[in-house]
Amino acid sequence: MKKIIEWANSTNLTDYEVACNIMEERVNNIINKDANELVWLLEHPSIYTAGTSSKDEDLIEKDRFPVYKTGRGGQYTYHGPGQRIVYFMLNLENHEKNIREFINKLELLIINTLHDIGVEGFTRKDRIGIWVYNENKEEEKIAAIGLRVRKWISYHGISINISPDIDHFNSIVPCGISSYGVTSLHNLGKKVSMHDFDAYLYKNFLDIFSKENQTIEMVNRAKFD
Repeated sequence: MKKIIEWANSTNLTDYEVACNIMEERVNNIINKDANELVWLLEHPSIYTAGTSSKDEDLIEKDRFPVYKTGRGGQYTYHGPGQRIVYFMLNLENHEKNIREFINKLELLIINTLHDIGVEGFTRKDRIGIWVYNENKEEEKIAAIGLRVRKWISYHGISINISPDIDHFNSIVPCGISSYGVTSLHNLGKKVSMHDFDAYLYKNFLDIFSKENQTIEMVNRAKFD
């Protein structure tokens, strides 16, 4: 029997608390074998989120946008329009029951997608996330990873900067790293649309995560009820 991974794309901005509630419900349902695995693509309104390793001093401007404490790993980050958020509610027992290997696959997913757009992405052992060179050959961060795993079901996921307002990152120390900047595909001169980016991401997800006993089901939704 084939296992289905739903691939859902929300076309409207999704409130962060609503998204977290949906993820919690879906994870519970996957654990109870009442729902399929899900990859959910969306955008949030402008917010800051604080992961489990966040430090109070890294929130520089407290009143700029709403701040949410979250159960994902990592520190402070910004989410907002123009940033592709991808939440992975996957049963790691169906893939590789290894959290480090799962993170490696997510890193590869981002790097391969950036490559298709003409951008070289890379990791650094001393810095989390995916990094690129700007026009001055300086390293800047273009994507972040923050996960939580419960009973081998993953949730939360990755964020990739397509065309967000980079100034919004200035009110936090992104992921606790102050020595490097943040950039986007548009800042790098790659004016790719969100739709086209999603197509590249989908192709690379299939290449990295598909197995013979699994299929991907496209589900386009403005919201989850």
